[in-house]
Amino acid sequence: MDLNSDLGESFGRWVLGDDEAVLAAVTSANIACGFHAGDPSTLRQTAALAAAAGVEVGAQVAYRDLAGFGRRFMDVSATELADDVLYQIGALEGMCRVSGTQVRYVKPHGALYHAVVHHTDQAAAVVAAVRDYDPALPILGLPGSALLAAAEAAGMRAVPEFFADRGYLPDGQLVPRTAPGAVLDDPTAVAERVVRVVQEGVVRAVDGTDVRVSAESVCVHGDSAAAVAMAVAVRAALGEAGVDVAAFVRG
Repeated sequence: MDLNSDLGESFGRWVLGDDEAVLAAVTSANIACGFHAGDPSTLRQTAALAAAAGVEVGAQVAYRDLAGFGRRFMDVSATELADDVLYQIGALEGMCRVSGTQVRYVKPHGALYHAVVHHTDQAAAVVAAVRDYDPALPILGLPGSALLAAAEAAGMRAVPEFFADRGYLPDGQLVPRTAPGAVLDDPTAVAERVVRVVQEGVVRAVDGTDVRVSAESVCVHGDSAAAVAMAVAVRAALGEAGVDVAAFVRG
């Protein structure tokens, strides 16, 4: 099982999260590309830290929404969105190249991530941008989403993920951040639910029902107050359960 986290989200003198500590626990790093967070120096530093830690790098692409941290839906055209995604991948690739690593996969962020669960045009635009850049790059997303369906239809690798620290609705989607139970912060509880997902393929939804989950990667948000503790707890719990923790892309 892969363990990923959203990193590189600081901006200038504003520091968000402890990227270096999180990198010691995860196997893949979804690094911001400057549209929702991350200035050039932050991107380069985070890429260098990931390379030093032996952690694979993914481009965390988003709407052009720095003020809203990429958490506001934008009704942009498919052409504009595809160009924005392509631009972001290229920007991070440059920082990775001078840091001794490379972009190995792509994952949407925030509102874009949620939009491409059902928004077929935007999902197709993201996939088209990644395909045009490098069709060998896997795309990380929510199981059953339009994004992963479009990736598979394009002959690309679609990687389903589970969110360790987010609440789930009975239909398998995430609880909106504005609703109760959206964000979890208890490292022990988070680790236990991840092990259950791996062993049983289910997660307890906010209404108490069990939801089937299929995942090749588990995400712990790097901007959570308990991010480091949760990443460490999840890594340890998976190890104790006999689960091999390794990046879904290797080499």
